[in-house]
Amino acid sequence: MLQDLQVDDYAVVERLRLAFHPGLNLLTGETGSGKSIVVGALGLLFGARSSVDLVRRGARRARICGTFDVPPAPGFLETLEQASIDPDPDELVLERHVLATGKSRAYVNGSPATATFLKRLAERLGDIHGQHEQQTLLSPAQQLGMLDAYAGLEQDVAKLGKLYRQWEGCRERLEGFLSKQRDRSRRADLLRYQSDELERAALRPGEDDVLGEERDRLANAESLQMHAHKAYDRLYDSGLSAAVHLKVAADELLAGASADRALAGHAEAVEDARATVEDVAFELRGYIDTVGSDPGRLEEVEDRLAHLEHLKRKYGPTLGDVLAFQARVGEELEALATADETVEGLERELRNAASGFEAAAGNVSARRREAGKRLARKTAGQLKALALAASAFLVDLERLGTWSPRGCDRVSLLFSANPGQPARPLAQVASGGELSRVALALKTTLQESAAGEQYRRALVFDEVDAGVGGGVAEAIGRRLHKLSEGSQVLCVTHLPQVACFADAHFRVEKSATAGSTTATVTELGAAERVDEIARMLSGTEVTQAAVENARQLLRGGRRSGCEGPLFQRAELTG
Repeated sequence: MLQDLQVDDYAVVERLRLAFHPGLNLLTGETGSGKSIVVGALGLLFGARSSVDLVRRGARRARICGTFDVPPAPGFLETLEQASIDPDPDELVLERHVLATGKSRAYVNGSPATATFLKRLAERLGDIHGQHEQQTLLSPAQQLGMLDAYAGLEQDVAKLGKLYRQWEGCRERLEGFLSKQRDRSRRADLLRYQSDELERAALRPGEDDVLGEERDRLANAESLQMHAHKAYDRLYDSGLSAAVHLKVAADELLAGASADRALAGHAEAVEDARATVEDVAFELRGYIDTVGSDPGRLEEVEDRLAHLEHLKRKYGPTLGDVLAFQARVGEELEALATADETVEGLERELRNAASGFEAAAGNVSARRREAGKRLARKTAGQLKALALAASAFLVDLERLGTWSPRGCDRVSLLFSANPGQPARPLAQVASGGELSRVALALKTTLQESAAGEQYRRALVFDEVDAGVGGGVAEAIGRRLHKLSEGSQVLCVTHLPQVACFADAHFRVEKSATAGSTTATVTELGAAERVDEIARMLSGTEVTQAAVENARQLLRGGRRSGCEGPLFQRAELTG
């Protein structure tokens, strides 16, 4: 519900402060008095396009601020939190600035926002139905939401949205996997080539170190053989070898050991040394036999080492790194080999998700179709009492070939004001006044429905009574008041038959003084209402008969339970 509205430097308005009430709030006044200022200002708070022409001449900016009750709609406060806006649970403050430079700024609870975000909030706060504004009633999305609310499908549609997101997630995962399939094929070809190359190499850990030592032996075979042969001679084979000298020394020590047993231990140690020398000599003799020049083997070793160096440059830098790379290649090839299984699994998930969505969407469509018939029938009945007795109203449900979170349906509200003319979409055939009355009929039907809105939104009607009078005007007044039982209604009217049903009655007056235009907006008490309705009945000169007629109209409104409170005064200066 709209609690109050503040307007500064807007159009010809310098300053306006208004407090609104639950129920039916009506604005009356002579033509050109500025009654539509409230409607236009509220439209800016609901995200309407701004224009530099809206800024009062000489002012730096126009400012509009409205305070609303926070609607108890599911997820509303979370929507504010997600936009980094303080979610005050008691009130919601929307503010719009239009600068003289043409730029526009919006604020929600003091935090910067966008006009698009204001439109999103407006879906929960209210609707404006005026002759010169783009109506939410004409939006296919809003029409679908209206039908779903009437059918009580909000929870079903929420589940449908969840199923749609599951299906979409499966589809995106499958498409993403398949889009990379070509890259995976190229990758698999490369991996197979690398795996084959490394497998043919038959690598062994440390092989390059072992082959390096063998290459050094083969390349230096003659030198190694010469040094080993000389060492063998010095240790064992020559007459002056170390083994001969050690044998002589050991014999001398044993000879002296007969006189001193201490030399026996030394003799034993020398004998051990001679045995060690002989062992080394025997090993050298075997080494000499094995070491020899082998050009063929040397070439083989060098070729193998060159191949290992080539692999290390490609996959290394060490042979251990090459072996680790070979292991990773094998693992990746194994993973790629399961790609077909992955595709099959994703396709199975997609089929299951699609089947679940189609079943739920079909159920929702069937319920929408049945609810559409009821909504059309009841709305047509409401239109007959609003000077549209010859009109036709239909709810057309088209099954689309595409899917969305709300299902597979597109709803179109079709209307024909005159007999013999085919019903066509509202946006194409309804005039401003007709559109307002269609909106009033729809809102009344929805309000009577148990599935209607359960909190007071601000519904604004700008001259819903255009082109009617008498009993039709009274019927419009009654329906506006009935609608206000569940929603806050703000209505601009020229008809006293409508004004008499007000819960809160505002009179707009304008005057010019010393080149300045001043208007006052007054909330009327009981006696003031009689004067205002009498003026509406008789024009400039209020007659006693008009006053008595006004009292009769108000008594009729009171018999309908429509007696408003006493009001206070606010001023509008421009």
